[in-house]
Amino acid sequence: MPDHSPTTYDMTLCVEELRTALALHGITLPSLRMDLPSFAGTYTPPAGLIALGNCNTATARALATALRKTAAGK
Repeated sequence: MPDHSPTTYDMTLCVEELRTALALHGITLPSLRMDLPSFAGTYTPPAGLIALGNCNTATARALATALRKTAAGK
């Protein structure tokens, strides 16, 4: 069975794509990063999680607004 686990490169690219997309809406998540412990965990296959990090309420509201606008445009 092929291994579909994300590579470090895949994870880095994903984080950068998300960071860039958020920036288009004026949103910065300072703690956005790969969740390194998810690579060392016992998940099968390794989860390769993205940690969205902590943000203040203004950033959370801006993110919610951007998501609502995008959803309404579909």
